[in-house]
Amino acid sequence: MNKPYIRRKLEKKILKYLSAPEILAIVGPRQSGKTTLMKHIFKSLQKAVFLTFDDKKILNLFSQSPDEFIELYIKTNKYIFLDEFHYAKAGGKILKYIIDTTDNKKIIISCSSSADLTIQAIKYLVGRVFVFNLWPFDFDEFLNFKNPNLFALFSKKKKPIPQYAKSVSSVNFGAEIITQLKKYYQEYAIFGGYPRVVLTQDKEEKIIVLKNIYNTYFLREVKDILGLADDYKLTQMIKALALQIGNLVDYDEIRRVSNLSFPTMKKYLNFLEKTYISLFIKPYFKNKRTEIVKNPKTYFFDSGLRNFVVEDFRKIQDRPDGGALLENAVAMQLIKQDLNFNFWRNKQKSEVDFVISMLNNKKLALEIKTSFKKSDSQTKSTRHFMSEHPEIPLIFCSFEFAPGINKQVLFIPMI
Repeated sequence: MNKPYIRRKLEKKILKYLSAPEILAIVGPRQSGKTTLMKHIFKSLQKAVFLTFDDKKILNLFSQSPDEFIELYIKTNKYIFLDEFHYAKAGGKILKYIIDTTDNKKIIISCSSSADLTIQAIKYLVGRVFVFNLWPFDFDEFLNFKNPNLFALFSKKKKPIPQYAKSVSSVNFGAEIITQLKKYYQEYAIFGGYPRVVLTQDKEEKIIVLKNIYNTYFLREVKDILGLADDYKLTQMIKALALQIGNLVDYDEIRRVSNLSFPTMKKYLNFLEKTYISLFIKPYFKNKRTEIVKNPKTYFFDSGLRNFVVEDFRKIQDRPDGGALLENAVAMQLIKQDLNFNFWRNKQKSEVDFVISMLNNKKLALEIKTSFKKSDSQTKSTRHFMSEHPEIPLIFCSFEFAPGINKQVLFIPMI
């Protein structure tokens, strides 16, 4: 039985640029749906060929005999799809040769990490490639698959995040709709957005799929890039990071747990970000004397993967890290909307979760709550932030819908 195709937001953008002369590079984590998206677009085109560098014969022909590759696959086709492009060690150089020796060809490639694309292609293709990130599902895509009718209603009420800087509009959903949205967002926060996980209905099977993604794809890929003989220290480091989500990175704790030197630890952390495991958010500041300016906070690109690492799939309200898990889910949403964001913290340890930077140098701050009380708007952190940054609107985002005070509070699924 064929798996259902779930339409991705990126598809519309890729179709828009099919007539542009630049190479299109789809970059993202393994298992995020890059191959599925490319095959779906490929099937809609005439004079197109789909090739994967998972096939060693295809890869060897491309790498060792580019002229023969051109004769066999390029000359007679207008659209050339090259999946798993990162396996070609001199891929960027060969692509440049293909472009320079052929006319009116459209090449679409996929890579499993930004590190691969940078090393293999960008230095040869400056000005000739458009790079698009394909992440695991955002909540819109997740909800559209799970319940299309509910998504249609939800999407009518939802606004782009920059608009919330002006006002937090009333949600106007009934109690039953609120209950359904919370149920779906709970599942999204706990199990994440990897397509294969979302397609699976059974909880135990979801965990098995996450285990496979983590062990087969992430650990193998990072081990290969770093040239590691074993992954014990790496897995210990990842687990330490998973326990620190929503907090300042504690480098000493990571070094102690993983038994890595500081330079090696920093190198590994850099690769974890480039291979879409961990995300490191820098602080927002204007005054170096009073605000934190150095240590980042950490999140995972996918909260389901993070929960697999810590072996905890309990509901948000049943776990001590429920607040941090919600923060991670919101961070996932901000990443997938291509928003630039930081956190704010001063030296008195007052803190606001996210400060989003938008066009025209406008900012918006978000404070994430599992539930909201009116007193939350008058905490020390809130007062300090509003005093030091009166120009930045501050919105509270609550997992519990707060009727009657929703001009001050945004229901988390609406992000």
